[in-house]
Amino acid sequence: MEDDIRDDRSMRQHCALKHGIVKEFLAEFLGTFVLVLFGCGSVAQTVLSRNTLGEPLTVHIGFSVGLMMAAYVAGGVSGGHVNPAVSLAMVILGKLKIWKFPFYVIAQFLGAFAGAAAVFGLYYDAFMDFTSGILSVTGINATGHIFASYPARHLSILGGFIDQVVGTGMLVLCILAIIDGGNIGAPKGVEPLAIGLIIMAIGVSMGLNCGYPLNPARDLGPRLFTAVAGWGMEVFSTAGYWWWIPVAGPMVGGVIAAVIYYLLIELHHHRDEPDKPHEEEEDLKDKYEMITMS
Repeated sequence: MEDDIRDDRSMRQHCALKHGIVKEFLAEFLGTFVLVLFGCGSVAQTVLSRNTLGEPLTVHIGFSVGLMMAAYVAGGVSGGHVNPAVSLAMVILGKLKIWKFPFYVIAQFLGAFAGAAAVFGLYYDAFMDFTSGILSVTGINATGHIFASYPARHLSILGGFIDQVVGTGMLVLCILAIIDGGNIGAPKGVEPLAIGLIIMAIGVSMGLNCGYPLNPARDLGPRLFTAVAGWGMEVFSTAGYWWWIPVAGPMVGGVIAAVIYYLLIELHHHRDEPDKPHEEEEDLKDKYEMITMS
């Protein structure tokens, strides 16, 4: 028994990663993979079953639970950002070192790409049956929207950009409130559940325009996968080259939300003055001098 425990410890020591950034990279990769697998998987089930095994509510649940599980998977290691817009907001607020930002973003994009590949592999036969082998972004048997967002007919480019700025802004704003130790916050271990509920709220209130991507990695990673998996460059050219809106809009929204939360909430938290102990020491010194002089 002791030999088994000793061997297990030895194996852990040899296999455990030493560099923190590598651990965080893998955590962000796996967390984003989980998010896309559950989220895009729920859309795939709905579309490929022609709404017999899914509906908008099940898609909202899929993405909400997907984000919650992603936060549980990666939260203790990397913070569970799984979103470049969230990572950028953390950099702006000094909660993430800027040199780590590129590693987080690359991991998130790779995780989203792998998650899309997993959904396609899982439902490959259903895709072939639904499309007769012709993968397209538009038309009656379109399936590109399973993986990435595309605008509704009524939506303009400006309207889409504003939609993503506002939606992502609300996501980041609420996340900052949940993890803020100076605010009410959420009980330890319950934060991912609260964050998942944010996505549910956004989905049922802001999903009409373009399906609330709110995440450059979650949208661009799967879009890149569809480009190489058979849908072609149509995934980028459709709807007046819409693809950049779910990339740029969330990044702007994340930054704006970080600044607003800091200026309106975090900046005004009551904190003990760092010089207070020094001031108390000076007061005691003055009292001592007064006593000795009298």
